Amino acid sequence: MEPKNTFILKIYRGMPGNQYWESFELPLHPGENVISALMEIEKRPINTQGEVVDPVVWEQGCLEEVCGSCAMLVNGVPRQACTALIKEYIDTTQSREITLAPLTKFPLVRDLIVDRSVMFENLQEIQGWVAADVDGETFGPKVTPEQQELLYTLSMCMTCGCCAEACPQVNAHNDFIGPAAISQVRYFNSYPGDKRSEERLRRLMGKDGIRGCGQAYNCVRVCPKKLPLTESISIMGRETSRFSLRKVFSSLFGKKKKT
Repeated sequence: MEPKNTFILKIYRGMPGNQYWESFELPLHPGENVISALMEIEKRPINTQGEVVDPVVWEQGCLEEVCGSCAMLVNGVPRQACTALIKEYIDTTQSREITLAPLTKFPLVRDLIVDRSVMFENLQEIQGWVAADVDGETFGPKVTPEQQELLYTLSMCMTCGCCAEACPQVNAHNDFIGPAAISQVRYFNSYPGDKRSEERLRRLMGKDGIRGCGQAYNCVRVCPKKLPLTESISIMGRETSRFSLRKVFSSLFGKKKKT
């Protein structure tokens, strides 16, 4: 293969406790993305040393940047592999070597696959579902066009984990619930007639909730869907403060009425 028509994919792979770098030289095809390159390795798993090795393991689903399953570190930055175009990286970095590595904030399964279960557990923690009274004739509360626009934007979250990977507050030393879950509290609390808004706000008031944000703003920079994560964190911070004050005043006035 001519050097100008090839590139090197350097992959940090292996099992927990036994990870190593392995490089593969591949032909460069127009419009090729990282997933396509990994598929080429799967068909011909021969590294740059000429050794036949086990095919690289990764996770994928929709290949349309909708499911979030192919999140990994591409040149050290968390993103979706299905939209990471090889030629763009070569042109931008002026290097024909691209590195791939698994996300580091989640338990490693193997090679480029990590266990993102905590992302979905956090959705359960914040009661990520709509609990509204639905009338068979009126079909529930009406949603205005403005509300629809906000809900659509927030609903694009793929639970991919890129925001958690970039967030310095998500680490082994604390249990910060993360930007995605906070954004989803805003999403579900924005539904008219929702019955669990207060429970979600109480959850965010815990020590691992809204106070855990260090305002690094890394999350909004790496979000594949460009969600207004920092805006949502700010808004939910105000909402939790108002909720807390309402409870305090309610408690005080309640005591006065009893006396």
